[in-house]
Amino acid sequence: MSYDMEIARSVELKPIWEVAEAAGIKREELELYGDYKAKVKLSVFKRLEDAPEGKLVLVSAITPTPAGEGKTTTSIGLSLGLNKIGVKSVVALREPSLGPLFGMKGGATGGGRAQVLPPEDINLHFTGDLHAVTSAHNLIAAVVDNHLYRRKKPCLDSRRIEWSRVLDINDRSLRDIVIGLGGRTQGVPRETFFQITASSEIMAILCLAESYEELKRRIGNILVGYTYEGEPVFVRDLKVEGAAAAILKDALKPNLVQTTENTPALIHGGPFANIAQGANSVIATKLAMKLSEVAVTEAGFGFDLGAEKFFDIVSRTAGFYPNVVVLVATVRALKMHGGKKLSHLQEPDPGAVEKGLANLEKHLENIRKFGVRAVVAINRFHSDTDREIKIVREFTESMGARSAVMDAYSKGGDGAVKLAEAVMERIDPSPQRKFLYPLDMPVEKKIETVAREIYGAQAIDFTKKAKSDLKKIKKMGFEHFPVCIAKTQKSLSDNPALLGRPKDFLVTVREIRISSGAGFLVPITGDILLMPGLPEKPNAENVDIDEEGNILGLL
Repeated sequence: MSYDMEIARSVELKPIWEVAEAAGIKREELELYGDYKAKVKLSVFKRLEDAPEGKLVLVSAITPTPAGEGKTTTSIGLSLGLNKIGVKSVVALREPSLGPLFGMKGGATGGGRAQVLPPEDINLHFTGDLHAVTSAHNLIAAVVDNHLYRRKKPCLDSRRIEWSRVLDINDRSLRDIVIGLGGRTQGVPRETFFQITASSEIMAILCLAESYEELKRRIGNILVGYTYEGEPVFVRDLKVEGAAAAILKDALKPNLVQTTENTPALIHGGPFANIAQGANSVIATKLAMKLSEVAVTEAGFGFDLGAEKFFDIVSRTAGFYPNVVVLVATVRALKMHGGKKLSHLQEPDPGAVEKGLANLEKHLENIRKFGVRAVVAINRFHSDTDREIKIVREFTESMGARSAVMDAYSKGGDGAVKLAEAVMERIDPSPQRKFLYPLDMPVEKKIETVAREIYGAQAIDFTKKAKSDLKKIKKMGFEHFPVCIAKTQKSLSDNPALLGRPKDFLVTVREIRISSGAGFLVPITGDILLMPGLPEKPNAENVDIDEEGNILGLL
């Protein structure tokens, strides 16, 4: 049994209604899924309408590496640390996807003594939200193909269908497929593709909508394709927005669980940050703020992806704004950005740490662009030396940010007290709200602004397809949408091989997809894929179940 699972199973879980009552949620406002997890009814917002909102901490990170930075562990640990120093805190996180779980990453519920529990349930199916998203998305896909087969009006052009199908498993063989084979009674043959569920526009909508009315309206606004005359066709034209929203009835309600120290955690929604907006639901974050003095939430991958989208899309849509950003960095990751090989990261190398600081520097510069103060959380690993940590701390201070060494993995909330204290010192009660670009800026300029300002690109190249998409977006009146750029998480550039702080690079935009229901545009850069594949040895080979029904090898 792994250390993470050993710790998880050693915790005496409280009944979820006790966790809820301690957080300020009444028992009658819960829909129980067993003893240790529950949905929170949306009626809670009516009761808490006049309650004050707590401050918001956004946790992000430097550019991730295969060594792992521990952003979720840090987010949970920070919330534990805040509670330890007497500051009421609730952490709000995304739900894990089965794709990374069975692929390369494994579980996504934190680690050691900073976990959300029960990890088996949260990582596997949980309350069924991702399956509901999959079903709602694929219902629309089925209706689109039935529309083609029945030749119903509006008459969709089978060559110009924009809507895919989704699956919550990594499967490269489904990236590009042909459907409808087998004769005239089996449907209309056409090319299509699959995406992973976490990149679905339905997932994006679920995480942005705050009511059933808004959920249904946004689904109705989804662009599914075009007629032979080139006119756009939306889900509302197919008359199934109500049915898709009905499938998501329970999925819209946030999920309540507990941490390793029995504090409350809201786990809801799971869009990826490299191909979607990368934040948990607006509903869960707002509820965490209503229940907390300081709520903690997380943006996926590095600051250049999830956090930029959090500010320019999620905050702009939801109306809340972070009071401070915690940037997670590790000595190991900085060594890798400094040229050290993955297999040698355990070796002390202050020189590699110093070389890797350029990546940290760029992310701290990016945080300042949004007018927010920063705290660097140095997530300590056993191989880190005092000298290496000192290098990171001194550099952070020279950049005008605070830093704190964190060891919540080994010590839980006690290991995050210093970080919690640094966060409370740096919280800005009235941050100046700054977005990277105005919504009335032309789409190509929005893309260029993000690429130049956040990634550090020298130039942007729009392919012929992307240029055609820009014309189509303008014609359809969607130029006012923000951009949700799909880019590799492995580099500040669109080339995953360029670590550290690359210079003089070109970002290539190969196409721009319209997510009219979510209310943003998706420029797709480099070779980024919307359906990941499995590695040579997927994590699925490690997962098992014993005779008593215990899940093994998950963490």
